[in-house]
Amino acid sequence: MLRHAAPALLAYSGVRALGLLVLAGWAAAADRDAYRLLSARWDSLWYARIAEDGYGHTARAANGDLHPDLAFFPLLPALERGLSAVTPLDAAGAGVAVSALASLCAAAALFAIGDRLYGRGAGITLAALWAAVPVGIVQSMAYSESLFTALAAWALYALLTGRWMWAGTLAALAGLTRPVGAAVVAAVWIAAADLLRRERRLPAPAAAGVLLAPLGWLGYVGWVGARTGSPAGYLDVQAQWGNGFDGGAAFAAFVWDRLTGAPAVGMALLAGLGLVVRLGVECVRQRQPPPLLAYAGTVVVLALCARGYFGSKPRLLLPAFPLLLPLAAALARSRPAVAASALAVTALGSAVYGAFWLHGSGPP
Repeated sequence: MLRHAAPALLAYSGVRALGLLVLAGWAAAADRDAYRLLSARWDSLWYARIAEDGYGHTARAANGDLHPDLAFFPLLPALERGLSAVTPLDAAGAGVAVSALASLCAAAALFAIGDRLYGRGAGITLAALWAAVPVGIVQSMAYSESLFTALAAWALYALLTGRWMWAGTLAALAGLTRPVGAAVVAAVWIAAADLLRRERRLPAPAAAGVLLAPLGWLGYVGWVGARTGSPAGYLDVQAQWGNGFDGGAAFAAFVWDRLTGAPAVGMALLAGLGLVVRLGVECVRQRQPPPLLAYAGTVVVLALCARGYFGSKPRLLLPAFPLLLPLAAALARSRPAVAASALAVTALGSAVYGAFWLHGSGPP
């Protein structure tokens, strides 16, 4: 399996190495520390604090809003704490190491899914494309996106191969990693419903996977509820951060504000939204399996239909890798020179954008 996946892992690593090299050069020119940009910015600081001190910290924003650390799910800081306990790394460095390992695991899972559905070339290209998305630098930061995507992708692969207990277990772990773990639960349940429709019965392993899948997400949300003394405690925490599901009203207002105040930015946002919709349509036309469609659709809906800091929307879409499958399959069918050129240009653009992004004030 590892030998079969080696080209995908090499392609993925090459794209990410280019991003890190550009970041290092940019940081040197700006007299900044590239490692610190990866390990100690924005959410990375919150994860490291939880790893070192546990939960219980609340920050007060400049406008007086309170930001409790309970908004952050526990698996990444738990791994940071464990790794820093057995290595010389501090919590922040452990977060970078976890993301590096998890991103390779995610790339391997993406290859396995693409290979199974559309051939080895599509699997290799999918791994490379995921590395080269504009916000790909997040995969190398002490953030939870790489860990979540690895767990989610392997859960989806387990569903495609009928490994229900693995799927349920990985879904539960994904639910301990990010709020969007609900998307992996949805994938497991949709797969089970499809199996029940086809076979008129649900085998015991599938039923066990269905029951296991939501335990991580429900466990953390329930713990926050108990800690805050309210069944809706996690929703209250999200509201304190300015987050919450509103069906996309706040995001639509944000786009409209840009269209009327900064038309070029607004048009760019509309183009990005159009691309996401187009890729979603192509996923359906590609006849992707129901679990992948359910997972990608849920990730997109949760990312675009929630309030919050709108600059982070592309990062929230990072785990929605099935959207890249139509592009991966098309590039795999094209001439090698065309595919290589497209990937090279995309990778370079991602590297430059990632370095620019980390040297600015946002988006996180």
